[in-house]
Amino acid sequence: MERMTYTFDSRCLWRGGKPWFPVMGEIHYSRVPAKDWKKELAKMKAGGVDLISAYSIWIHHEEEEEVYDFSGERDLRAFLEAVRDLGLPMILRIGPWVHAEARNGGLPDWLVEKERRGELALRTNDPAYLALVRTWYKALFDQARGLLWSDGGPVIGVQIENEYGHCGGLTGPEGEAHMKTLTAMAKEAGFVVPLYTATGWGGAVTGGLLPVMGGYCESPWDPRVTEIEPSGNYIFTAERNDHAIGSDHGLGEGITFDMDAFPYLTAELGGGLQVTSHRRPVATGRDTEAMSLVKMGSGCVLLGYYMYHGGTNPEGRLTTLQESRETGYPNDLPVLSYDFNAPVREYGQLTDSWRRLRRIGLFLKDFGPSLALMPYADQPGNPGRPEDREALRTAVRTDGKSGYLFVSAFQRRQVQKDHPEAALKAYGPADGKSPGALLADFGTETVRNGDCFFYPFGLPLPGGAVLETAHAMPLALLGGGKGSILVLRTREGITDPAIRLKGDLGEDAVLTLTDAESLRAAKVSLAGRDHLILSEADLVTEEDGALCLIRRVRDRERLSFMAFPALEKAPEGFTEVRKGSAEISGRTDLGSGDFALYRASFETVNPCSAVMAGRKDPETGEIRARIRIQGLNAPLEGELDEALLVIDYEGDRAELAQRGEPLRKDGRAADSFYTGQSWEVGLSRFAGPDGEASFDLAVHPLREDAPVFLETWPDMEEGLACRVQGIHTEALVMKRLEGLRADGM
Repeated sequence: MERMTYTFDSRCLWRGGKPWFPVMGEIHYSRVPAKDWKKELAKMKAGGVDLISAYSIWIHHEEEEEVYDFSGERDLRAFLEAVRDLGLPMILRIGPWVHAEARNGGLPDWLVEKERRGELALRTNDPAYLALVRTWYKALFDQARGLLWSDGGPVIGVQIENEYGHCGGLTGPEGEAHMKTLTAMAKEAGFVVPLYTATGWGGAVTGGLLPVMGGYCESPWDPRVTEIEPSGNYIFTAERNDHAIGSDHGLGEGITFDMDAFPYLTAELGGGLQVTSHRRPVATGRDTEAMSLVKMGSGCVLLGYYMYHGGTNPEGRLTTLQESRETGYPNDLPVLSYDFNAPVREYGQLTDSWRRLRRIGLFLKDFGPSLALMPYADQPGNPGRPEDREALRTAVRTDGKSGYLFVSAFQRRQVQKDHPEAALKAYGPADGKSPGALLADFGTETVRNGDCFFYPFGLPLPGGAVLETAHAMPLALLGGGKGSILVLRTREGITDPAIRLKGDLGEDAVLTLTDAESLRAAKVSLAGRDHLILSEADLVTEEDGALCLIRRVRDRERLSFMAFPALEKAPEGFTEVRKGSAEISGRTDLGSGDFALYRASFETVNPCSAVMAGRKDPETGEIRARIRIQGLNAPLEGELDEALLVIDYEGDRAELAQRGEPLRKDGRAADSFYTGQSWEVGLSRFAGPDGEASFDLAVHPLREDAPVFLETWPDMEEGLACRVQGIHTEALVMKRLEGLRADGM
């Protein structure tokens, strides 16, 4: 990995002396099978993540005092090596308290018991507590030794504690002193890195560390079981605080640090939502994408997602390890599932959120450095309240000459007013008495409920021309010098990008994709030349640079993809079936290069099958069934990334227990709180040598008077719902594109 310097100033992060606007994704190694780390990290990287973050959860490693477990999925050292091998830097979040929906917020039971016995005070400056934290930090550093950035490893930063002074801990000067003490202890243990961070929302104290913020589209931890207030994370504002985070511990307060002294970084934008027993909102890809664009428009210079990759709680020796009311928390969570409805879900499934965030990542790779130096400029008429359904929401990021106009009529679970023929104008910063100078006039365009987008103005192109305005969003830049191609994407319903240029394009060109096409697009460099790959399958680059297509298959599919410019040679097993002129869907003449469509000569198949037999208990209303899976090791064209059992059920919750020789001592295989979505369970980890697996299924009834918030309720029969509409299997099939290898891995 290339050695670079990492620093920050009040505007942004800097890497190698250049502005850096990264996308950060959280994955918990202790919740993902170790054998899958590299391929799952590759999926994250392909989705636009260029900075990994991960908690080390104390109770996962030292459930019994002085009995450490750094084996299997708990092997921190091996995980750091995997991150390094994928060429990714990372932030290691070392606690001691992390929350992470873990028992005691990640503190071991034996440590909590010491406080109950009056031996120490947790999360304070009590010397007895600090001595144990010092031992924990040393145990972690022993695993990370030689893998910090200065050693050639991936760890460029360390986060100290979490939500300290908001969700527990000391406040004011005492809290600040505690954070400084923990930081000194981390350095003393060996964690000497370029960046030290602390969560800064809700009145949390930061000890002078680099503050990182959060934002979730809903609050599954909220104690209410009704619709709650619309999220403030969908309005453009210079306010960085999300007052709803940790509201189960009390409403958050304001910012405790000087915002003018630090860049606007996020570490916990909700990549999804982890449901609780009493509150089960479902975050969609549009929810996550719109929130991300609003944060970008509001001046954010790091998009950090919690979680970006879901997982499964590991098995404990003494407890189930998950957060529950039994352990003193306000929420009950699944024993096993930490799916989070994340962009990459519990078993590695790639989602609509992943594809939507990928195109934001594509944009930031090429245009993030300049955007990072553009401050937020509030716009006239922009509403300050998320309850406002009438006013069009707008923001500008600009350096005074070029920039971006952000526009939104999106508020999750709220219908916004349509704005026919809205006048779209970008203004510079106001002076407090009147609007700032008019920087760009885009004319008029209809903005409808649910729209959220950003348009460029004054965008310089490599060849010297300037994109004055366009009714389209930059997606990527192919090439970086002479003969570059600016790739734009229109939003749904817009057919004319209305491109206005100043100067001659010369050898440069502009390519416009539709919204649907951009969701299928990936950028990759092959033999020194940038290519755009469009496919219904998802493109992932492996550790060695090999390109792979991953496709969900229920029965059978024929893989295909489009490449621009055309490849010199079709991959093995693929045929070039159509070669176009320099256009896509007959729209944009580029003047150079070709599109080519490549179709596989083989079909990818789903080798698995599932059968179920069961009955409903007439007394309890519960469903008990037995499920048998076959074909988990059947030969197929490509590699089986994962086999999924898809269960469509209605009820309160459901569990699977593994028959035969279970993976876990307690026999648990998977669990689910009903949300209205299909329940998907990865099967590869349960397969026997014969390629079979069998489970016992239990579905518990949902009563119509249950104290639960659901966005969609099932039909009730005699006051309850408990039914299985069907089961089937799907395969995530991974096929290497032989002969294609990405540069720079």
